[in-house]
Amino acid sequence: MFGIIATWRMALEGITEAKEMLKDGAFCGDAIETAVRAVEDFEFYKSVGYGGLPNEEMEVELDAAFMDGDTLDIGCVGAIKDYANPVSIARALSKEPVNNFLVGAGAEKYAHRNGFERKNMLTERAKIHYHNRVKESKDLELKPYSGHDTVGMVCVDQGAHMSAATSTSGLFMKRAGRVGDSPISGSGFYVDSEVGGASATGLGEDVMKGCVSYEIVRLMKEGKTPQEACDIAVTNFDKELKKRRGKAGDMSLIAMNNKGEWGVATNIQGFSFAVATEKEEPTVYLVQFDEAGKQYFEVASEEWLENYMKTRTAPLVRK
Repeated sequence: MFGIIATWRMALEGITEAKEMLKDGAFCGDAIETAVRAVEDFEFYKSVGYGGLPNEEMEVELDAAFMDGDTLDIGCVGAIKDYANPVSIARALSKEPVNNFLVGAGAEKYAHRNGFERKNMLTERAKIHYHNRVKESKDLELKPYSGHDTVGMVCVDQGAHMSAATSTSGLFMKRAGRVGDSPISGSGFYVDSEVGGASATGLGEDVMKGCVSYEIVRLMKEGKTPQEACDIAVTNFDKELKKRRGKAGDMSLIAMNNKGEWGVATNIQGFSFAVATEKEEPTVYLVQFDEAGKQYFEVASEEWLENYMKTRTAPLVRK
């Protein structure tokens, strides 16, 4: 059995390519890196990589991580600027004996020394989003911190090797230097090839308070299915935050075990995810809630998929 699961519809093309690699016997680390890079390179996905939305100073700062479930090796970058495919930089760092998490100028120096592609990640489209948000914030008193869709993935290959990876431009109009949960082990991601892995998207400041990805893997290690583990971890921590703080930020978690079984849980409406396994073609699901608040999954319709791409690629006009 092999498989890959990812947060959000934006991962569909990447996991489709990854499935073909896995079918041919590829190592999970190669497949997941390829899948994440596909998201990073598509400029219309405004929360990851090239075209990602900037911070309050109109600079694109990217966070990414990679974890090898066999060795538990981790590589992470935070607030890195002007380099394409931060997930590849993170994977390279995971192979270093020390200095596995680099941020800002240090991460950029490492990328330069190791021949990674230097690139201006701020697109004209992202500049329009920025200027429009500044105007809306003044005119309508909108909060700047909206839009934080991390791509997070978990992958298992035919040899039962596992990996996890994340990539994001973080909160739109965040403060310079802000780093969320995405590159933080146990919060934005965690994977153990003897058990399974999980990854998160949402409000990083709240996800980090509960180390939710690690909690899901811990529950799977105790014998829970990926779905049971996701339900327990997300539901319990959402309740805990509301009890202690009066509210809980967005949290959506995906998981897969070393058998290729998967699970998903969220505390928001409208979450989408993409999955492909040996038995299942690449598919986008939407999370829905019934009247009692219990969530269930629906396959995204062709109309929904078409509207998704139309919305994200529609021309922008500066206000």
